[in-house]
Amino acid sequence: MAATLAKHHDTPPFTDHKDLHNVIDVTQLGDVPWQCFSVQYTGERPEVVPPWMDDEFEVWYRDPREMAHNILANPTYKDEIDYVPFREYNASDDMRRWKDFMSGDWAWHQADAISKDPETRGSTLVPIILGSDKTTVSVGTGNNEYYPLYASIGNVRNNARRAHRDALVIIGFLAIPKTDKKYAKDDMFRIFRRQLFHSSLSTILSSLKPAMTEYEVVRCGDGHFRRIIYSLGPYIADYEEQLVLSCIVKRWCPKCIALRTDLDSGGAYRCRKHTDFMVNELHRDILWDEYGIIGDLVPFMNDFPRADIHELLSFDLLHQLIKGAFKDHLVDWVAKYLKAVHGTRRADEIMSDIDRRVAAVASFSGLQQFPQGRDFKQWTGDDSKALMKVFLPAIEGHVPEDMVRAFRALLEFCYLVRRNVITEDTLNQIQDALHRFHRYRKIFDVVVPTFSLPRQHSMTHYTDMIRLFGAPNGLCSSITESKHIKAVKEPWRWSSKHNALGQMLVTNQRLDKLTASRVDFDARGMLTGTVLSIAALALEVAVPDLRRLIRHFLFSQLYPNDPRDLEDVPAASCPRHEGKLQVFNSAAATFYAPSDPSGIGGMRREHVRACPLWRNEYPRNDCVFINTDSNAEGMRGLEIARVTCFFSFKHDWEVYSCVLIQWFDKIGDCADEDTGMWMVCPSLHEDGSRNLAVIHIETVYRAAHLIPVYGSEYIPHSLKFYHSYDSFRSFYVNKYADHHAFEIAS
Repeated sequence: MAATLAKHHDTPPFTDHKDLHNVIDVTQLGDVPWQCFSVQYTGERPEVVPPWMDDEFEVWYRDPREMAHNILANPTYKDEIDYVPFREYNASDDMRRWKDFMSGDWAWHQADAISKDPETRGSTLVPIILGSDKTTVSVGTGNNEYYPLYASIGNVRNNARRAHRDALVIIGFLAIPKTDKKYAKDDMFRIFRRQLFHSSLSTILSSLKPAMTEYEVVRCGDGHFRRIIYSLGPYIADYEEQLVLSCIVKRWCPKCIALRTDLDSGGAYRCRKHTDFMVNELHRDILWDEYGIIGDLVPFMNDFPRADIHELLSFDLLHQLIKGAFKDHLVDWVAKYLKAVHGTRRADEIMSDIDRRVAAVASFSGLQQFPQGRDFKQWTGDDSKALMKVFLPAIEGHVPEDMVRAFRALLEFCYLVRRNVITEDTLNQIQDALHRFHRYRKIFDVVVPTFSLPRQHSMTHYTDMIRLFGAPNGLCSSITESKHIKAVKEPWRWSSKHNALGQMLVTNQRLDKLTASRVDFDARGMLTGTVLSIAALALEVAVPDLRRLIRHFLFSQLYPNDPRDLEDVPAASCPRHEGKLQVFNSAAATFYAPSDPSGIGGMRREHVRACPLWRNEYPRNDCVFINTDSNAEGMRGLEIARVTCFFSFKHDWEVYSCVLIQWFDKIGDCADEDTGMWMVCPSLHEDGSRNLAVIHIETVYRAAHLIPVYGSEYIPHSLKFYHSYDSFRSFYVNKYADHHAFEIAS
């Protein structure tokens, strides 16, 4: 960078990477420092003390209260946040709808409890959503496991939390106690490891506790100050993690008291009061054997008001349904069934044909291909999601009808619960799909027991949980899984791999500062117009039908020989683009103009402006010559247009650089006899709206200068030069602006 700027006698903004890091480190925006505490075993010691009892285990964390403040104050979420719980109904049939978290009954009941206390009445409920999951960064190094803890707030809508933005943040790295294999299965070590997890969470979240009973005032992203009351909300975790959180024995359900040997018969929901009563009244062995409760542990949520871990365990679409019930169960059961019925050789032939069917599926946008079928070793959640889309037709004809129907019922259940908006009708359809799944899955009983499987059993709780927490897609573990990449795996790759955790903490802190700085710069207008959606750009430039114009532009680019006028082509039949647009405030035109002040070789370079604010005073939108017929001479092969904005976008891997323009119509078919200049006027449709178009930037020749046709009327003194293009109805194309304009505009 320094080398490229040296010829311009300029220097880069930073001397080197250390200088850049120093600037980031002194930035105060988004700065929530990392803290650490150490934990050591303090209980009874046996005669032979195992080494883990003398070890210290470090837990690194950031203040979750400060992180919640940052999310609440982020102006980018001001339109994606709900400050009060609500219940939503369809206007047509008065049917209840569930979507974002605050539309659920849990938030409603919490707000009711807050409103009954005179000290907290009128406060905004801020539920703290948590999630944790061990992740592996490398299989080729020694200590390659990390235990990140994430947090969000329930007020942020599901789409923002799912979008992998900073509505979900990393607030800690939990300790992973390890010991010699000799002691790894000791009950004392297992209890210590689990209690360390709960004690660590309780300590990390302790800063929230005072504001759970007495409100604090916080500035929010919309500029308003609100009274805030925190409450622990849903916890996102897979089944193994749910057992640790709820202190429940494996193969039992952490949400209900159904017997582990007959989970599908159901049982009453667990609750904190009932569990506490049982722990106080019953022996530890009875708790373990008959109720699946580990009585030696105290859940961390017991340290906080209005928190019930059994109620707050969240959905887990990824592990319970997609990777669990579908991939690990039904897909594997098909292979086992075929072997049991047809023998190994014939079963292998059938499975090979199923693989070929999966591999033969035609390509489609967003559909993953399986060139080797479904038989590969390393499965990801995305692989399982992709296989769900193509597996059902592949097995039809090779398996019994009931087996196909079992797959269909499970797929319908999965797709229904993954909807963005769920209604009462949807809940009924979910229950119907679940009943059909339970009926048809019995065909697998000849090879495997299909009952009392915790992941499948969890499906029975989905309708009640939807009523509590809204649509499941806002609380799925795939959100935390995706966050692993940016918060853990990439920072680890960027580290030296030696004492990597400290470097990863610094990286996360710097990334948060950069994100907060960008938000602040954007709020100050410093980044206006860089990257926008079509809808946002359409609003900014006041062109509601920008999407249609872009589709017509794509049609003209992809089908240049189509004889139809673009206005006659239905927008629905044109290519679609729904991605982001890169917006620019100017473009440079370079052309041969030896008669004008120009560089060596006669080349001249000028800038065409399309700025929403020029010199902090007024908008500036220049006019340009558009090349419409390269075979015609002068103005007969050129048209005049005014630039609304410059932008580019990528479609099917091709980058298109475009201009949004308003056309001008020529007045007459030759230049004005008196002035020698062509006359033009803004082109309008019959309804008086502007004639706009999106064109390729390569059709822009250079800037054009227009002078109003003033006529005999006096112009007001208040009229400024930057009002000119908007205040008059007709203009001269100023061919006298420079020598080059004189040559082309005659």
